[in-house]
Amino acid sequence: MNDTAWNRRREGGGRFAIWLIRGIALVFGRAPARLLLVPITAYFLARRGAERRASRAYLARVLDRPPSLWDSARHIHTFASTILDRVFLLSEQFRRFQVRSHGLEHLNRALDLGRGALLLGSHLGSFEVLRVLSLERPDVQVRVVLDVGHNAAVTTLLGALNPSLAAGVIDAGQDGTAIVFAIRDAVGQNALVTLLADRAREGEGTVPAQFLGDAASFPTSPWLIASALGVPVVLCFGLYRGRNRYDLHFELFSEHLRIDRRDRAGALAELVQRYADRLSHHARSAPYNWFNFYDFWQGDRAPVAAADAGDGRVLR
Repeated sequence: MNDTAWNRRREGGGRFAIWLIRGIALVFGRAPARLLLVPITAYFLARRGAERRASRAYLARVLDRPPSLWDSARHIHTFASTILDRVFLLSEQFRRFQVRSHGLEHLNRALDLGRGALLLGSHLGSFEVLRVLSLERPDVQVRVVLDVGHNAAVTTLLGALNPSLAAGVIDAGQDGTAIVFAIRDAVGQNALVTLLADRAREGEGTVPAQFLGDAASFPTSPWLIASALGVPVVLCFGLYRGRNRYDLHFELFSEHLRIDRRDRAGALAELVQRYADRLSHHARSAPYNWFNFYDFWQGDRAPVAAADAGDGRVLR
């Protein structure tokens, strides 16, 4: 990829914009802050052509019809809504939200094995909404894999809103071996380690899978890590349903994932396709929750991030 690749671009909005919306949200509350989402949406529709085109291209796939300008506006507004809600979720103001949990027994089953677990999310919906898990399982330690250097403003925001969570961040910008050791140590303490599994970083191994009608590249690192550590893998989808409502889905992907070295390529292809199928299912159930604002199906084309706040960097 060239220098316009999404992982090389600065965080959308910058440090000042993130802290401004934090201040307004915490001082005036969620309802007044949501009024800002209308001009933010209008700005992206009017000024950010690349994101607008990416939105329309994606929506045409998931809606199975030509999207309207209103569809793109709703798509961007949904994204902005989840970014705002991140402020309240990270500061553990969970009572502001109506969160329906589905499949929590699958997560409990994985954690009760006593080996920790990998919780794989995506840029579909809100990954932060899983913080409400602390109401159900206060005993569970959550460790986040995050590229601290690339997400400096978000890392600072996280430290201000939730110092204990920030202290446990596993920096994905460090050496790959160090990251694996850090994850191993975390799951050894029966922690829940969260990372995103839909975007490949520059230089990271990928395999193609069918997703919403065409082939797209997905990273292999999450599956190789899970196999190397022998820990359960749980999928998580936090879908925004409008106003203050979220649906939080947990799916047990594997209790003990192992990749046979004799057919590593075939095993990875099968695992990634299974993941892509579940991602596709939930994308169709909540089509405006997809927040990869670039051409996800063109691996040789440099993508452009709309507001790349809080991307968890998956291992190289």
